[in-house]
Amino acid sequence: MRLPLPRPRSLAGQLFAVQAVLLTVVVAGYALATYLSHRSQAEEAAGRQATSVALSVADSPSVREAIRSPDPSARLQPYALEVVRDTDVDFVTIMDPRGIRWTHPDPAQIGLVFQGHTGPALEGRTFTETYTGTLGPSVRAVTPVRDGDRIVGLVSAGIRVEEIGRRVREQLTALLVVAAGALGLGAIGTYVVNARLRRHTHGMNATELSHMHDYHQAALHAVREGLLMLDGQYRVALINDGGRVLLGVDQEEDVVGRSVAELGLPAPLTGALLASEPRMDEVHLTADRVLVVNTSPVSGGQRRGSVVTLRDVTELQSLMGELDSERGFTQALRSQAHEAANRLHTVVSLIELGRAEEAVDFATAELELAQALTDQVVDAVGEPVLAALLLGKTAQANERGVELVVSPDSRLDDGLLPDALPARDLVTILGNLIDNAVDAAQGGVRPRVTVTALTEEDGSELVLRVRDTGPGVAPDRAEDVFRLGFTTKPAGPGGRGLGLALVRQAVARHGGTLSVATGEEGGAVFDVRIPLRDARRAAEPSAVGHGTGGAG
Repeated sequence: MRLPLPRPRSLAGQLFAVQAVLLTVVVAGYALATYLSHRSQAEEAAGRQATSVALSVADSPSVREAIRSPDPSARLQPYALEVVRDTDVDFVTIMDPRGIRWTHPDPAQIGLVFQGHTGPALEGRTFTETYTGTLGPSVRAVTPVRDGDRIVGLVSAGIRVEEIGRRVREQLTALLVVAAGALGLGAIGTYVVNARLRRHTHGMNATELSHMHDYHQAALHAVREGLLMLDGQYRVALINDGGRVLLGVDQEEDVVGRSVAELGLPAPLTGALLASEPRMDEVHLTADRVLVVNTSPVSGGQRRGSVVTLRDVTELQSLMGELDSERGFTQALRSQAHEAANRLHTVVSLIELGRAEEAVDFATAELELAQALTDQVVDAVGEPVLAALLLGKTAQANERGVELVVSPDSRLDDGLLPDALPARDLVTILGNLIDNAVDAAQGGVRPRVTVTALTEEDGSELVLRVRDTGPGVAPDRAEDVFRLGFTTKPAGPGGRGLGLALVRQAVARHGGTLSVATGEEGGAVFDVRIPLRDARRAAEPSAVGHGTGGAG
C-alpha cells in the first residue's frame, strides 16, 4: 500500500520557519561578534592592567633598594607575591638585566632565565606582548627598573590568556541568557503573527494559494454575470468583465479604489449599491439595460464591504413583453372565435328559417366592418410591425370594453424608419403606452384611446402620441409616472411600474423626448418625439430593444 505523501507546509508555517531561522542566525551572529569583541577588549584591558602593575613595581623605592642588597630574591619574592594577590594579576616577575629571575609564582623557577622578550625594555621602553611562558600563554608587560640613569633590573607582570577567556566566558554567559530571552520573545511574536496569518490564509500553502488565485481569475473572466466587490467605504475592490459591460464601465478604465458614487450610474442603482442592508432581486434600469441586482454584506465582525451580483434581464424582459402581447392576442382571438361562432350560428339559423338574403346581409356587414378596421390601420401606418401591433391592441382593447382608434392625421409609411431605429424598440414604446392608456380608460363613461403615429414633413422627427379618456395625470406626478416601480394599480403577479420606465429608457437611448400632459377633454396625453436624422448616430450597436411590458 502506498503511503500518502506529506502535505506541504502551509505558507504561514514556512514563514514562521524562515523567521525563526533568521532570528536565530541574527542572535547567534550578534553573540559571536560580541564574544570576539569582548575577547579583544579583555586582552587590551589585561595589557593595560599588566602595564600599570609593572610600572608601579618598577617605580617602587623598595624594589630598587632590594636590588642593591646582596640577596634581592629574599626581599623581592614576598613583595611580588603580595602584589599578585592585591592586583589580580597572575604573576609579577622581577629580574636582572640579563633576564635572571629574582621572583616567580613558582619558587623553582627563581634563578632561571625569563621566557619572553626583554630587548625593548633594555632600551628603556615599556611594551606588552602575548607569550607562552612557564604558566602558559599570557598577556604580559615588561618595563625597566631605573636607578638614576642606569637600568638595574626588569619587571614583568602578566595575566594568563586562560584567565582572560574565563572572564569573557562569564560575560558571554550573561550575553547568551539575554540572547536566549530575545530569541524566545522573537519566536513568540513570530508565532503569534503567523497564527494570525494562518487564520487569514485558512492554513493553505503557497501552491494552494497560487492555484486559488488562478481559479479566481479564470472564474471572474468566465462568468457572464456581473460581479462587483465593494470595501467598507463603498469603494470598488474588484469588478469582473461582465460587471464592466453591464454597468457601462470602459474595459480600459481603472475603477478599482473609486467610490461607487463616482461611476456615473443612475441614482436608484447607486443607492442600491450604497445601501447597508442586503438587496434581493431588485430590478434597475441603466441607459440600455434592465438589471437584476443582489447585494450581500461580507461576513466577519466589523463591516468589511459587500458583494454585488448583476444579472442582465434585458432580453428576458423583452421576451416577457412579447409573451404578454401574445397572451393578449390569444385572448382576443379566443373572444373573436367565440363571437364568430355566435355569428355563424346566427347565419345558419337564418338559412334554416329560409331567410337566406338576411343571412348574406348579416355576414357581409361583419366582414366589411373587420376589413374597414384593417384598411384604416394599414392606410395610416404602413410600417408592418407597428400596424400588426395596432391591430392586436385594438382587439385587446375592444375585449376590455375600450375603443382604440388611429387618428386620421396618422401617417407612417413603410421604409421611412432608419435601420438604427428598430421596430422592436417602437413596439416597446407604443405597446407600453397603449397598455397604460387602456388601463387608465377602462371603466370610464366612454372609454377611448386614440393613437397618432406620424413623421414630420421634413422627415426629421417621428411623433408617437397616445391619448386616453381616463382620469389623467396630476401635474406634480408627471415625472413620477416614468419612475421604475411607480404605479397607481395593485401589484399583479408580474409586477407593476416597469412599462413606462422601459418607454423612457428606449426613448432616451435614441435621443428622443417623452412627456405627459392633460388633454383638452381630460385624460392623459403621452407624447414621444424621436429624431430620425440622428437616429443612426444615437443608437448603440450593442443596444438591445425591449418587447411590450406590463402597464406602468
